[in-house]
Amino acid sequence: MLAANSFIKLVPSSAKDNISTEELKELFLYYKDITGKTGSQIKWEYNDAAFPYEIKEKPEAKGTWFYLFSDHDRYNAILLGIDKENVIEEDGSEREQVYIQVTLSETATFGDKGKANEFCKFLAKKLQGELHLFNGRIMYYYKRK
Repeated sequence: MLAANSFIKLVPSSAKDNISTEELKELFLYYKDITGKTGSQIKWEYNDAAFPYEIKEKPEAKGTWFYLFSDHDRYNAILLGIDKENVIEEDGSEREQVYIQVTLSETATFGDKGKANEFCKFLAKKLQGELHLFNGRIMYYYKRK
């Protein structure tokens, strides 16, 4: 599988205009918790299958990116980072826009891609952002004019 990227852009009408890696980790833990509760509702140990990843962070990446690692045979890793870009508005003014980048490396599996898509949709909905999927399509989770 080739490396691929997905982006969740925090646009002016998003719930937040900025996010930290710590907040992103909290959203991951919340997502892992709610997907695990599905299993308890259907009386099945679903936690490991629902989102079988744990947070790993390298010291040099602190505050900018981290990755979700899985030791399951169908999954490998998903990288998550936060960055900024300059965007030119319709009126010609320039503003800074924060985005979350979700990266699948060459070693990622199709299972990683499926789980990354699920998590990206959750993040975009929760943050009311603009989701640029791995396949190039865009999904809008914010109120548009």
